[in-house]
Amino acid sequence: MKKAARKRAVKRIAKRPSAAARDAAVEAVFEAYPNPVRAKLLALRRLIFDTARATEGVGPLEETLKWGQPSYLTTESKSGSTIRIDQVKAEVGRYAVYFHCQTDLVETFRELYPELRYGGNRSILLDVGDKLPEAALRHCVALALTYHVRKRKAERVK
Repeated sequence: MKKAARKRAVKRIAKRPSAAARDAAVEAVFEAYPNPVRAKLLALRRLIFDTARATEGVGPLEETLKWGQPSYLTTESKSGSTIRIDQVKAEVGRYAVYFHCQTDLVETFRELYPELRYGGNRSILLDVGDKLPEAALRHCVALALTYHVRKRKAERVK
């Protein structure tokens, strides 16, 4: 049994693109954005990494592509839910921070920050011409990056 499990793990690891290939793919996606959107998304990317560093228990983030979008995962700590960022294809000059739609994250954000714009139960919508709402986004990102930790604690209390 141990041998079969080890074989599966080796296969799974072999299928993963190398860190350099992931980095190049992510960089290519950022380079393809129009300049104003790229600048905002890069600022958002910095905010996500800074928030992860400042948030206890999160650890390093993995940056990769999911559905062609730059995505941020707590692969090592497994503390949080994936965060994705992208331009809103149907609306010029709009970009978004996407969260897993089967969590209550966006519902929580709506209660905390009713002044933000939301896309259903999965995103915070932002405009290129507006100033980045940094304080609110840092808090929302921190909540997403610690989602699983909080959920596990809540289940233990029950």
